[in-house]
Amino acid sequence: MKPSLSHAHPLWLRSARTELLLFGAFALLLLGLGIGLRDPWPSDEPRFALVAQWMVEYGQWLFPHRGHELYPDKPPVFMWLQALSYYLVRDWRIAFLLPSLLAAFTVLALVYDLARRLWNHRSALLAAATLLVTIHFTYQMRNAQIDPLLLGWMTLANYGLLRHLLLGPSWRWFAAGCFFAGLGVATKGVGVLALLMLVPYLVARRGHWRHLALPVGGWRWAGGLAMFFLPILGWLLPMLLVAHADGDPQHAEYVQNILFGQTVHRYATPTGHIHSPFYFLGIIAVDWLPLSLLLPWALPAWWRRLKRRDARFLLPLGWIVLIVLFFSLSPGKRDVYILPALPMTALALAPLLPGLLRRRGVRIAVCTLTVLLAGGLSLAAALAIHRHPAWAVKIEQSLDPQIWWMLLSIGVAGLVITALTRVRRAPLGWLLFAGVLWSVYGLWGYPMLNGDRSARDVMVQARAVAGPDATIGLLAWKEQNLLMAQGPVAEFGFLKPWPQQYAEAIDWLRQDPAQRWIFSLDEAMGTCVDRHHATYVGHANRREWWMFKVEAVTPGCVPGIAVDQEADDAP
Repeated sequence: MKPSLSHAHPLWLRSARTELLLFGAFALLLLGLGIGLRDPWPSDEPRFALVAQWMVEYGQWLFPHRGHELYPDKPPVFMWLQALSYYLVRDWRIAFLLPSLLAAFTVLALVYDLARRLWNHRSALLAAATLLVTIHFTYQMRNAQIDPLLLGWMTLANYGLLRHLLLGPSWRWFAAGCFFAGLGVATKGVGVLALLMLVPYLVARRGHWRHLALPVGGWRWAGGLAMFFLPILGWLLPMLLVAHADGDPQHAEYVQNILFGQTVHRYATPTGHIHSPFYFLGIIAVDWLPLSLLLPWALPAWWRRLKRRDARFLLPLGWIVLIVLFFSLSPGKRDVYILPALPMTALALAPLLPGLLRRRGVRIAVCTLTVLLAGGLSLAAALAIHRHPAWAVKIEQSLDPQIWWMLLSIGVAGLVITALTRVRRAPLGWLLFAGVLWSVYGLWGYPMLNGDRSARDVMVQARAVAGPDATIGLLAWKEQNLLMAQGPVAEFGFLKPWPQQYAEAIDWLRQDPAQRWIFSLDEAMGTCVDRHHATYVGHANRREWWMFKVEAVTPGCVPGIAVDQEADDAP
């Protein structure tokens, strides 16, 4: 039994409890500053927020909608939580980010608590801090996407399983772990991978590894695994019953797509994000900085502990290997797929961190990283401000030129921090630099970039052109356009080919030409709209947008299909 916080040996202050409170405040600063200062940004945030908003307005909880079309690409759990968050705070700018923020704090707390129980407070606090300032974790957990929530469920599942397998027997924690793995399935399908933790456990049990619980009770294993299906059935059964009862063919198609098209088919035959089998090695090396800098020293240390048959290392490390191998086998890969492995990596590093962070080689590596990143930002921003190179001019076509002053401020602050902390306190230097980077980005970058990234500015301008009472029809729209639309709007489907949307839009426009406008992507109009009689609305998300009335339409003309109809928005 590990000592309580009041008796734990602190890391650098007199009280372990005070250290934990300060860490929580720092985590809130890193992850929370900027919430309420921006709207959802592409590529995924506007889609999920739009679905959640539709749930609140129309009560469509079982069958999510993107506008008037069903949205079958993801289960609705994440959007449910966004909608429930709105009921709590009544502000979509805050509500859409709350599930990710809560998931981030849950993951940090679980890594800390499990590492403290397995080792001690000092190792646990360093593990949680290392995870917090790892670029991939901080960046993803500040976004309103499904993956941060999935990370929360899978880490809860891992926590429950490891409490049982390493610190147990504890059948309640085993059942809880299985339950949260099921919630992960109901959120994004791959939550079942949390149960792969049983594979290295079976290896350790058969090999009589140390620090391993040996729970006995066959029926309890089955009962715990039954908890895995509870949240899945809690979502599936109502959906299937309603789809069967109403006989709606769209609901039947939705069920087919969500159960098979977005899981098995997408894994086996992906249509995008095709990468080599070694793709995730690059993600670990770059996106997991600065944690990845520790791996050259950690790998031999882990190997020595595995040779000693220490199950506290085999279970998390074996699970990480299985996760990376699983996703490497599919041709389609994205960086977020292996995000659930990051907390377990921090956990496995926990007992090594007090020693690793004292090594001069580690400190030199961390200091070099801080200098390179801060210096690179400073140099690029200074060149953009004073020399205006072609790459900077191209960026300024989409972004506010003030971005260079923001990056310069961050870079200079990083260089000053490095000069003060030097190699001796390089880990503290990175901690402070990360605090400056994400705080400035949230407080300065969010308001500065929001107008273009969220399409708010262009939709406000569209309403100014149309007037307060006219209805705006959206043609070739993106989710952020409908989400940010002001006043009465109509839309003609999201997945329909542009020529079909155009034809329906023109018919709709002619029904009431005095009170209706079309808001359209430039490419979707082709040569069928006279730009001299149309109104240019603005630039947003790397696209040009126009508005026109019936007099700008060329009779009998049908535009062709543009090649980028399904192109992703900027990340």
